[in-house]
Amino acid sequence: MKVVIQSGGKGTRLRPYTTVLPKPLMPVGSKPVLELLLKWLRRNGVRQVYITTGYLGHLIRSFCGDGRQWDLRIEYTEEREPLGTIGPLSLLREKLDGTFLVLNGDVLTDLNLNAFTASHRQHGAALTIATVQKNIRMDFGVIEQKNNKVVRFREKPNLSHLVSMGIYCMEPEMLDHIPTGVPFGFDDLMFQMLEMELPVSTFLHSGFWLDIGRVEDFQRAQELGWDDEAPAFETASSTFETPEVA
Repeated sequence: MKVVIQSGGKGTRLRPYTTVLPKPLMPVGSKPVLELLLKWLRRNGVRQVYITTGYLGHLIRSFCGDGRQWDLRIEYTEEREPLGTIGPLSLLREKLDGTFLVLNGDVLTDLNLNAFTASHRQHGAALTIATVQKNIRMDFGVIEQKNNKVVRFREKPNLSHLVSMGIYCMEPEMLDHIPTGVPFGFDDLMFQMLEMELPVSTFLHSGFWLDIGRVEDFQRAQELGWDDEAPAFETASSTFETPEVA
């Protein structure tokens, strides 16, 4: 199965670190997060990878090359102007001719790709979103009201939500919904799918997942400890607790 790694963003939430390195090359332990992702994909049987690039993309191409060091085949696209989180797929219309995976270049996970893609095929939707259950702590008192009268009050509650992991399984027909040459985000795609009443499936992952796009999560990744033979995101699943977000 072909995999697209979205790596064209500017990583503004990780500044000032990303003023000199693109986010996928930020080190976690001794390895860039992109290298950890590529090794994880190879262990899951992936051979063909497309990396979308934009901001500081030449550094990503210089580091990864053609992928042969990981027994992968890597090809690249380059955004002349930012195309958002899903827009870059429009540059790969001729390449993505079967079921394919899309993932953000700043995630660490032990998601079982075989189980994920099997669920996608079982449910028959053109798009399946990998999800996790995440607890979010509110920093405010939450008021519920009816007819302008308070009926319930909760002081800084923990709210549980199903959130996207930034990993998707798609069929080629999804490319028909993505415009060419204009910024187009995953949120735009979701709104369009819902408006057209097209089915979108979800797959619940109960293991490890961490998005290093924020400084606090990037620092948390460093604290986990990393080993090339047994990466932390494949051994810490049973003990790691998803951090609460203020």
